[in-house]
Amino acid sequence: GTYWLVRNAPKLLEPTVKVAPTHEPDYFMRGFVIKNYLSNGDLRSELHGKEGRHYPDTDTIEVDELRLRSVSPQGFTTRATANRGLSNSDASEIQLFGNAIVIRDPAVQPNGKTTPRLEFRGEFLHAYLDTERVTSNKPVTLIRGTDRFTADNLDYDYLSGVANLTRRVHGVLVP
Repeated sequence: GTYWLVRNAPKLLEPTVKVAPTHEPDYFMRGFVIKNYLSNGDLRSELHGKEGRHYPDTDTIEVDELRLRSVSPQGFTTRATANRGLSNSDASEIQLFGNAIVIRDPAVQPNGKTTPRLEFRGEFLHAYLDTERVTSNKPVTLIRGTDRFTADNLDYDYLSGVANLTRRVHGVLVP
């Protein structure tokens, strides 16, 4: 009986070599919305797209006709649109390509001071939603309330309120 059992038992699986993921999409989405929530259940971000592709090697999602709405832990709303976007897995970092716009709605800070609406425009913008930064290595326009600035490079940190504009900087401050 033992001989028969050993002969008819399934063979052990041969070890397989793991294949590294390639930069080929593993799934597609059309007319989609991806929502991310905070641990307390509040909406953190909402990403809309006409078409999306997920790449497993980088765990990123490439989105055509991207629209994003994000709410910071302090309750400030940021909106973004672009012809194409590249988002990391949790939508905390988004690269916007082609007609990129990032808008930070006006808000009242904890000290009672109102911050005006901020708008960033350019062909490329890189938004870091967790750290509340916007950067660009291409020409960009920054509109703050009625003031308008243009530059070849941008590094804006909302938490510190500092905008580093470099190379061919022009500004119009309205009194």
